[in-house]
Amino acid sequence: MPWIVGVSGASGTPYAAAVLRALLEAGEAVDLVVSRASRLTLLDETGISFRDAHWQDGLREWLARGADGKPGTFDVDISGVRYWSAGDLAAGPSSGSYPAKGMIVVPASTASVAGVALGLSKDLLQRAASVTLKERRTLVVAVRETPLNGQTLRHLVALDDAGATVVPASPAFYAGATHIQDLVDFVAGRVLDAAGVAHGLYRRWKGELGGGTPGT
Repeated sequence: MPWIVGVSGASGTPYAAAVLRALLEAGEAVDLVVSRASRLTLLDETGISFRDAHWQDGLREWLARGADGKPGTFDVDISGVRYWSAGDLAAGPSSGSYPAKGMIVVPASTASVAGVALGLSKDLLQRAASVTLKERRTLVVAVRETPLNGQTLRHLVALDDAGATVVPASPAFYAGATHIQDLVDFVAGRVLDAAGVAHGLYRRWKGELGGGTPGT
């Protein structure tokens, strides 16, 4: 069964790329939904034009790019990815009878958070997340916004009450980050921790002070 990965229009496309690479490296199948708003963010943050008709080319270029923008940093096999158009509300993930392990929304915009919390199902990303909740499957929402207003906080509490796990895209520094990719991978790793997917994206805390000092 696949993991459904929804990419919304919030800033943070490197987070999504890191999560996707780690899922594929772990041998997981992925059903990918890229919102229309996220394509604008992807174009702005990477220069990549992501189109339905040529999604394989866009995805390969995107996942190969490092968080610092350098192309060709990673070598990724995308054969485990199935792509669904965000406007296709008849797609497999729109139904509870479609088998899936769960869903990860990364990055999650405040608009997507609101849509899922209110059950709007305006596109496939929102619909698939709503289905994930109603089927009592794992839903991880990696919200990327600051500051957060009261309305968004209430929506996040509603998602938590409904069974979702909210993971703010907040990098930590105890793992000894020396590169922007390390900070991105920490967030991606915490997202995958919440989903129960094994990975080696960051150095875990072992109860030893100074363990994250670069070079130790």
